[in-house]
Amino acid sequence: MTALSDGRQAFSREALDAEVQALAQQLQAARVRVLATLMDNSPAWVVADLAAAQAGVVHIPLPLFFTAAQVGHALQAAGVDALLMPPQAAAQRFVGAPQQPCIVAGQPLSLVRTGLPPVAMPAGTAKITFTSGSTGTPKGVCLGGAAIQSVVDGLVQALAPLNIERHLCALPLAVLLENIAGLLAPLAAGAECRVLPLQQVGLAGSSGFDPAQFHQAVVQHAPHSLILLPQMLTAWVAFLAHTGQRAPASLRLVAVGGAAVGERLLAAARALGIPAYEGYGLSEGVSVQTLNLPGADRPHSAGRALPHARLRVSASGEIEIGGSLMLGYLGDATPPADWWPTGDLGRIDDDGYVHVQGRRKNVLITAFGRNVSPEWVETALLNDPALLAAAVFGDGQPALSAVLWPMPGAGDAQLQRAVDTANATLPDYARVARWVRGVAPFNAASGLATANGRPQRAAIYQAHAEALQPAGAALAP
Repeated sequence: MTALSDGRQAFSREALDAEVQALAQQLQAARVRVLATLMDNSPAWVVADLAAAQAGVVHIPLPLFFTAAQVGHALQAAGVDALLMPPQAAAQRFVGAPQQPCIVAGQPLSLVRTGLPPVAMPAGTAKITFTSGSTGTPKGVCLGGAAIQSVVDGLVQALAPLNIERHLCALPLAVLLENIAGLLAPLAAGAECRVLPLQQVGLAGSSGFDPAQFHQAVVQHAPHSLILLPQMLTAWVAFLAHTGQRAPASLRLVAVGGAAVGERLLAAARALGIPAYEGYGLSEGVSVQTLNLPGADRPHSAGRALPHARLRVSASGEIEIGGSLMLGYLGDATPPADWWPTGDLGRIDDDGYVHVQGRRKNVLITAFGRNVSPEWVETALLNDPALLAAAVFGDGQPALSAVLWPMPGAGDAQLQRAVDTANATLPDYARVARWVRGVAPFNAASGLATANGRPQRAAIYQAHAEALQPAGAALAP
């Protein structure tokens, strides 16, 4: 039975294990302490991840969309002593560094030795995931092997009734959510992972998504499951609606996370044959914490806690998580408490469904003293298929304003209708009085969003401050 495939070559479980064993022995022979990977989705990436764990080597997955400065920061911060990447890229980016050629899962790679000294990290660290952060400087989240395994086991248990036998990785494997829920969990459940180069699933770094290319890949590989970001689901739904097509009948679960998913988008997706279900999680909790599932689904919620997770809401309304937590941040010796404050505001209803209502630090206070979570208003706006992204502002102002990034071809009249439709569902103090078109897509490449789609609010405001400012007024973000 196939465990891993890229559409050209396939690996049985035995063949995969042999590849992992060979690379683990090579890493141990080379006395690698901390291994970073900087490579596209591929069987070789999977082998490197599993081999690092088997060899007791700390793995630092680096996304290809990180800038050179972000890569350099991560290497220094983690004391990476070896970097696995394609030979041509290694020769261009690490001129003069010692490089050892190797073949992993049939792919030629270079093991680059950095010469960086070791750094202190929490005992038991197995993997460090670098988040994009709110400032653009990646923050290292240290994860232990036991916590990773707990999340994997929880996902396997929760998804067992769906009998998922083939998962297509649609996000970069260097993104923790895909690494845990889209690779390790399916492999642990005995399913096959399809790991295509990102371009073949329509992704160009974090800055572009081609829904036509993505749909072609889904049709060709007929997966049972996918993990998508909300903006990817929005674009796919619009493509299917425009072309009169439906999602392949093979799909049993399309998990959507990273940012809020509107109820209208979920309904539109399901009407087109996409079994989309919203979830919630964060790196500090080793990725996914909650997930709606067939038979246990409440649209407009993030689902119930998965078997490995514990959630509660503090007296101030902040969601806190327990259970499988990180070991701490890189460079910070403070261990996490038993309950980790997520920074997200929300509630848990009587049936255990978690409702995320925005970020604590993003709450706006209008000139009339009303507290407004911008995510609440943005979710209402993004229910309209004309919009791909939205960011709402108005702290200290009498009314809210918004920056809108439309679907290709959407005119101003469509955007105004989207605003009017959202406003009709909101109280007067949370309505958008003024909006402008975005000057660039909301993504990591433009600096206007993180890799998982969360808006970089300060950057968005700065790029649109003049346009947002009404005559005779001074808006603040």
